[in-house]
Amino acid sequence: MQFFKSTNIDFIGNRHKFFVVSILFFVITIVAFIYRHGPNYGIDFTGGIMMQVSFENKLDDLQDVRKAIEEAQVTSFELQTSENLVVIRAKKSLQSQEEFRKSISQSIQNRFPDNPMQIERIEYVGPSVGQYISKQALYAFFFAFLGMIVYVAFRFKSSLWGIASVLGIIHDVIISFGFVILVNKEVNITVVAALLTVAGYSINDTIVLFDRIKENLRFGSKETFANIINKSINEVLVRTIVTSLTVFIVASSLFFFGGEVIHTFAYIMVIGTVLGVYSTVFLCTPLVYEWEVRRSNRLKMLIKQGAVNSKKK
Repeated sequence: MQFFKSTNIDFIGNRHKFFVVSILFFVITIVAFIYRHGPNYGIDFTGGIMMQVSFENKLDDLQDVRKAIEEAQVTSFELQTSENLVVIRAKKSLQSQEEFRKSISQSIQNRFPDNPMQIERIEYVGPSVGQYISKQALYAFFFAFLGMIVYVAFRFKSSLWGIASVLGIIHDVIISFGFVILVNKEVNITVVAALLTVAGYSINDTIVLFDRIKENLRFGSKETFANIINKSINEVLVRTIVTSLTVFIVASSLFFFGGEVIHTFAYIMVIGTVLGVYSTVFLCTPLVYEWEVRRSNRLKMLIKQGAVNSKKK
């Protein structure tokens, strides 16, 4: 069964249009950052209050606890549960620890009148934990990008290909993060994990396409570099669309039906899946082409200047 026919699109000829689209995405990201006054950091990065609550009877549905906390006007929180024990981690607010305890306990008691509860522990979660997590997240991205550059450079025997692929990944990660800021979603460890997943997914598509280009370069020496790249992209385009479509459908299903916990991760994956295909086809390979053509032109100019100088002598 064939859903897509083979294509014959001039990607290299239209590369400047795609560069403009990427610039527009970056402009949206910058506007979102300014409009939202930066990312909306969650408790993982800002610190907050942690409360441990025990119930007399086992809880059947954690959603009722979530609704009770929302009714207490707490908008940013995380829940962890084990049978009759619930740990509430809420983002730092203007409420004092005592005010937070009273509002949460009253709301939970109203929601669970037949299941007595007791607050076993309440304490602040310091921002030093957030600083440590921020530093570790930056290290994770740095070493991931460095490893990808080294691998792709070794795989294709040229640092150019590695740098181009990582530029595509940075493009996807920054724009995905921009869309997180745009809808004012909380930035927490889940967001970091999703962005790293997007980076890994993006590099996979890029390596497949680069492999095809290298293979066609070996057997298409009579063709121009632009024709070889266009041919390679068109050859893998159907495969890329079908593969990405399956990931997109799964991510969309998680986004709409996966629940609150997985919602942000699925949101980033939906956007990252589309961006991964876009950067591979419309950004990474045109960047390689631009670099190779400019380098070739510089070599020709140097050779020409050398020939002119030798004639003058």
